[in-house]
Amino acid sequence: MPRRINTSVPSSSHPRLRPLVLALSLALGHAGAASAADEAPVTAPVTAPVTAPDAAVLPVITITGANDQNGYQARDSDSASKLNLTLRETPQSVSVVTRARMDDFRLDNVNDVLANTTGVTVEKVETDRTYYVARGFDIINFQVDGVGTPLVFGNMMGKLDTALFDRVDIVRGANGLAASTGNPSATVNFIRKRPGPSLAASAGLTLGSWDTRRLDADVSSPLNDSGSVKGRVVVVSQQGDSYLDRYATRKNVAYGIVEAKLGSDTLLSIGHAWQDNKSSGGMWGALPLYYTDGSPTNYPSGTNTSANWSHWDNKTNGSFAELNHQLGQGWALKSTLSHNKESSRSKLFYVYGTPDKATGAGLFSYPSAYRSDHSQTLFDIGASGQFTLAGRQHDLAFGASWSRSRLGDLSGYGCGIGTPLTAATDFTGGYPQPEFDDRFDGSSYEDARKTVYAAARFALADKLKLLAGFNATKADSSGLSYGSSKQKSASKTSPYVGLVYDLAPQLSLYTSYTEIFSPQSEQDINGVALDPIMGSSAEAGFKGDLFDGKASFSGAIFRARQNNTAEQADMNGAKAYYHGIDAESTGAEVELSGELSKGWMASAGFTRLKVEDSQGKAAKTYVPRRLLRMSTTWRLPAVPQLKVGANLNWQSDIKREHKPGVVTRQDSYAVLGLMARYEINRNVTLALNLNNVTDKKYLTSLYWNQAYYAAPRNASATLNWTY
Repeated sequence: MPRRINTSVPSSSHPRLRPLVLALSLALGHAGAASAADEAPVTAPVTAPVTAPDAAVLPVITITGANDQNGYQARDSDSASKLNLTLRETPQSVSVVTRARMDDFRLDNVNDVLANTTGVTVEKVETDRTYYVARGFDIINFQVDGVGTPLVFGNMMGKLDTALFDRVDIVRGANGLAASTGNPSATVNFIRKRPGPSLAASAGLTLGSWDTRRLDADVSSPLNDSGSVKGRVVVVSQQGDSYLDRYATRKNVAYGIVEAKLGSDTLLSIGHAWQDNKSSGGMWGALPLYYTDGSPTNYPSGTNTSANWSHWDNKTNGSFAELNHQLGQGWALKSTLSHNKESSRSKLFYVYGTPDKATGAGLFSYPSAYRSDHSQTLFDIGASGQFTLAGRQHDLAFGASWSRSRLGDLSGYGCGIGTPLTAATDFTGGYPQPEFDDRFDGSSYEDARKTVYAAARFALADKLKLLAGFNATKADSSGLSYGSSKQKSASKTSPYVGLVYDLAPQLSLYTSYTEIFSPQSEQDINGVALDPIMGSSAEAGFKGDLFDGKASFSGAIFRARQNNTAEQADMNGAKAYYHGIDAESTGAEVELSGELSKGWMASAGFTRLKVEDSQGKAAKTYVPRRLLRMSTTWRLPAVPQLKVGANLNWQSDIKREHKPGVVTRQDSYAVLGLMARYEINRNVTLALNLNNVTDKKYLTSLYWNQAYYAAPRNASATLNWTY
């Protein structure tokens, strides 16, 4: 990505580039619409932040990347409250992964970003399907520019590319104001790239282990002489093999946005994002974890259960229109309409059973063809501003949102389900492709949500602020899923209250409380959806600034209670079923980020938690009780063109009890990464990244009763050009 462009270039001096950017933007929108018509796809909901430009000036979003000036710290965020507050003014834990940090450590997808975030674990249960956990509970709230809806139908398929975003905000704890449902884990808010005030462009070429190749480009420019219309285009193409046998991926990404100033007080933004993921040899399910005698399996890291003919393709399209209008007197109105589509087409091979340690017998085949189409429409409108009461100035935000998600899928079961596997076909990919017409089953259902919200920040005293509000949501579902009814209706009004006290000019204390309401789609053994999750979330802590605001630190203690939380009970063939458990999570976390000295950037966070059921016994034992996330870079004073760095992710041991006396354990482990970047000249840089330096072998997750191994040592080299 480009470094910050400090020299302003008059738009009129680049008339040949303006038509190119405009044409690319329009072409992206047209191509995305055509693709959506015949493939039907979902991205994370696509929208944009409330901006508050004055009457004569548009908001300035500068292109950032390999520049230490942006660093690892963000000062403001509206991700927790719909109010644009500083992180110190926000009574919740907020982590920010900046563009600079993503570029330094090649965090090119959402899995990599969240795996390097304080308090978050990435549960890679399969090669192309992932869950995320924070504070002991699943993360289901994902937003783009503050607008979104939970992952109504479960997990995230594919790997969302981060080339489209300037930064990612992670609000830990229940986001009772900014999300339509409360969940005590976290809310992930992707902040989208916007056009800049002048011409800027960048391109990068990355070559990595297992023949991985990635090409990305980013162009931003005014589209007319006055600069009232601007555009930006981002494109990515990536492909490569894998350390896993027979597994290969291809990914293409395109994003275009046009912003037009309709008047002195009105800004219209229209954009489209498209991502096409194709994988061959991807795993459906994963490796068995124990033998019939209860002893653990231990396969080579590259072992893959898929067949040679397996493939899993996911395509997403997201279009959005956003209107920001300044009402005057410090008030702004923002409305967003977005439509997202996701399609999945696959032929998959699942292996189930428990192998005999001596003979390998005991595993069986489950081939299936699967297709799904998921569409989602969202509308959000809200106002924010200030008012005076009792001689003091206060902040207020309120609004409403509506969403509708539709899912239709069809499973064609392959002939030969239950065929015993032999050593020759277990993990070699040699199982022959069957006809997928043994029987058919599927889903057709809809989820609709209506929400109203309000948040007010009262200045009770010079040093004491009260943030209070509510979120009222009604969720309705209808239809069928594999023969089971999805008919349900639930509603709840969840209050939120938070206090922030400025103990010193650079130090604040805070506390907050909210209630939890989250409908869930997981089904029990009878195919009936579990009742909504209910509970509460509270935290208290401190936040402060260091080195004249160049760095920040925070600490928190938290407690979250969830009743009827879905947890996988077992597998019924290839289908997982769940039961509801009552769980309480308590813990503490500390975090430090920013510029610690000239040229030294760092981000570090440590989390310690305890998760227990209603009987006081350890629950969700697949969640590590201690987590350490660290990233740091240093620009060498003697060689200012050179920047070196390292990141370290450590977690404590985890386990899963499959049945009495049979337990799979993953010991604690640390994964070390190294980086170096050298500025060849003003426009060209060369970067090297080395991941899993110690070549640690470990399981990616114990979220399910199956798992696979993480990538061994690997490296990449990136050549970047900026203008």
